[in-house]
Amino acid sequence: MSDFRLKVFYSVAKNLSFTKASQELFVSQPAITKHIRELESLYGVRLFDRQGNKISLTGAGELLLEHCERILAEYRKLEYDMHLLQQEYAGQLRLGASTTIAQYVLPPVLARFTEKFPKMDLTLMDSNSRNIERALQEHTIDLGMVEGVFRLPDLKYEPFLCDELVPVVSAESSLAVHDELSMEEFCRVPLVLRERGSGTLDAIEMALAEHNLKLSAMNVRLHLGSTESIKSFLKYSNAMGIVSIQAIEEELKEGIFKVVDVEGLQVKRHFCFVKPQGQEESAATHFMHFLRNYLKKKQEEGEIGKSLLIAES
Repeated sequence: MSDFRLKVFYSVAKNLSFTKASQELFVSQPAITKHIRELESLYGVRLFDRQGNKISLTGAGELLLEHCERILAEYRKLEYDMHLLQQEYAGQLRLGASTTIAQYVLPPVLARFTEKFPKMDLTLMDSNSRNIERALQEHTIDLGMVEGVFRLPDLKYEPFLCDELVPVVSAESSLAVHDELSMEEFCRVPLVLRERGSGTLDAIEMALAEHNLKLSAMNVRLHLGSTESIKSFLKYSNAMGIVSIQAIEEELKEGIFKVVDVEGLQVKRHFCFVKPQGQEESAATHFMHFLRNYLKKKQEEGEIGKSLLIAES
């Protein structure tokens, strides 16, 4: 129902590329150019500065983008609310989740959500916590789920699940002979950790700070961009990783990995919903309730510990 020219402008403005907008919207590039020219003619302004193969927003383009984000958000809410009058869930919902949540928490939830609400147009951005927060600030997604310990003042965080990060080694590693290490021994162990900007690394640094330790004091051999890459690396290495317990449940059962405790070290964090302050997004709220109810059912079935699920505030 919304003016398609606004969608075209929004895509070009966000991608700063006519080609990427064409691919994103499945429209020819000449058609994209035509829609932008129509908007420029309508308002009597230039929306983009063109310098060779690069484009940038003009002042008028920045202003239109600001209004465009609000207008398109209202159209999404309108579509959702009008379908609710017929007891039908439909519309667009753009989710973003940090890597651990996207890989180990959401897959069964999304499968059931799309099965129950097939008319919902659902997309998921998978990245680290900082990038998810940035996408919310840029209005690229409607609802985020992050694992970080740092909070941005313009975003609202609602915890929904507790998580624990554990030191883990390959069962074939020389480190597997230990059940527990002292903090002094731990400082010498070669570590492979997540990258800067990940909620996992933030939580590890916070836990180390409680022991007056900095990451620079540790024997960090490598930073990798995902938990799966850490797990793959550990299978061929004598290094230790620190990952979510949810990411290694199957490997622990199969005897592939072993958790080696570190005396006095506990790394816990919350998985949180995150959205802009003051945002009232019906579809996002609906998904939040659905996820909480799914986790509650898993708790009742004994698959989630009673201390891990966080009640809705």
